[in-house]
Amino acid sequence: MYEPHQKLKALALFDFDGTLCNKDSFTGFIFYSLSKRHIVRQGIKILPWIQGYYLNLYPAHAMRPRLYAAMFSQTDQQKILKLAENYAEQLMTQLDPPLYQQLKRHQQLGHEVVLVSASVDLYLKPIAHKLGVHLICTETAFQNQKLTGLYQTVDCSGEQKKLRVLEQFNLQEYDQVYAYGNSDEDLAMFELATHHFMNGQDKCLPTLD
Repeated sequence: MYEPHQKLKALALFDFDGTLCNKDSFTGFIFYSLSKRHIVRQGIKILPWIQGYYLNLYPAHAMRPRLYAAMFSQTDQQKILKLAENYAEQLMTQLDPPLYQQLKRHQQLGHEVVLVSASVDLYLKPIAHKLGVHLICTETAFQNQKLTGLYQTVDCSGEQKKLRVLEQFNLQEYDQVYAYGNSDEDLAMFELATHHFMNGQDKCLPTLD
């Protein structure tokens, strides 16, 4: 039983692409930051995997690292980070209004809010900073002022979302855990939640008080 006036703790976990944001931010960043010539040249090299992905023969969590490596290996770190900052500003104008309002309501109530995304840290770090939230995502590697084309972490989707949340937060400290997603890649994260919302399927957002 709670003591009088004891403040309940809550954690809110938000997927990004297709949930808080209305677009595929990773593909968008490729076209925002790289030349069409580079995209076509590198895309041809991994065309069988791209075709396999769109035919549902190759899973997204395996496709993303391959696509990232093909597109960003040995690109200039400072140039990409600057473009990522500008891209983050653009994405902030494309947030889903009801989900964005729900996020702000969580913050107004003093809940801890976390972006949990398979997208990369290059542009999600500035977005998390602008939103004033924690960030769990796929982290990228640099060496000698260049992107290596490799991830520093495993692709942050599916079971990895659940594991990364558990690594960083002791859920026993929270009375309520809310999770917001839009695909099968969010189902493992939903297992942690006392309330969850599947964008595109569920009609009503969780009531907050």
